[in-house]
Amino acid sequence: MTQLENSYDVVVLGGGAAGLNAALMLARSRRSVAVIDAGTPRNAPAQGVHGLLGREGMSPLELLELGRAEVRGYGGDVVAGRVVNVARVSRAPEPGIVADERDSGQVGPGDGAAAGPYVEEFFVTLDDGRTVRARRVLVATGLADELPDVPGLREHWGNDVLHCPYCHGWEVRDQRIAVLASSPMSVHQALLFSQLTDDIVFLSHTADPVSAEDAEKLVARGIRIVDGKVVEVLGADRLTGVRLADGTVIERDALVVAPRMNTRATFLADLGLIPEPHPSGIGDHIPADPVGRTSVPGVWIAGNATDPSAQVGAAAAAGAMAGAQINAELVMEETAAAVAVHRADRAESASV
Repeated sequence: MTQLENSYDVVVLGGGAAGLNAALMLARSRRSVAVIDAGTPRNAPAQGVHGLLGREGMSPLELLELGRAEVRGYGGDVVAGRVVNVARVSRAPEPGIVADERDSGQVGPGDGAAAGPYVEEFFVTLDDGRTVRARRVLVATGLADELPDVPGLREHWGNDVLHCPYCHGWEVRDQRIAVLASSPMSVHQALLFSQLTDDIVFLSHTADPVSAEDAEKLVARGIRIVDGKVVEVLGADRLTGVRLADGTVIERDALVVAPRMNTRATFLADLGLIPEPHPSGIGDHIPADPVGRTSVPGVWIAGNATDPSAQVGAAAAAGAMAGAQINAELVMEETAAAVAVHRADRAESASV
């Protein structure tokens, strides 16, 4: 990976599908852009990416390596590092330059004196002490899966312990599947997986009993409800089943779980961007508008850090949208600055 320069138009935090696609859009718009990537993609345990047209089944790590090469091919930087803080600072604008009108005044023609707070910039700090300055920041750090605390479960995560029917469902079609009740979405998961196999058991585990309405849905779809705490996931190379607290072994080929999805963007707290519970109950997120604009001017977000349920294709699309919108915002800012300089020059010429 390349060396981090002192400043960029945009610094992208996170080198997954959202971050790299945003950087690609920005680099193709001739923006100076750096992607800072910690190198811990959420989907690294998975064997392949699915539901992504033209890249079906590709290794997640191979997909990211191709994305890095594409960003670099347009002059973008991809830098290894872990971000620990983002600070927002104001500085006096250049004479005749318009400051950000959302939270500051603008510089009038003539002497260049500013009418209020000045240009906003961001300083991004990495865990090794490096800092970089940016006009805009795009957060695409994704999320971390908090798995149910069941012995043996983590060892199979991303293979035969899975969560998404669209990411992994085809690979376990017609197999014996168990769904572990571990979130408000577990019944929904069971119903979706029933499209892929006729042999599903719903493990109540430590969750509250399902409602009469949900129980009726499960039974109607041929899903058997099994009560009892799951104390162990069985199998070495391949999952073979689960053991309940009473010693009962239920033979299964795959286990569906609903991890809590925790955003990795906790370093934004000093900016006032605090993770909030997601309305679905599946975890937390940083809210943003449909194009990725957060409540803090100049800070944008895309991918799983704001939309926990986004698959790779949706995350990449969100990154492309945010990248395009950031470029447009910078163009408008630069245009306003150019108009201010133009007016100042005309006023000076008229006074001669």
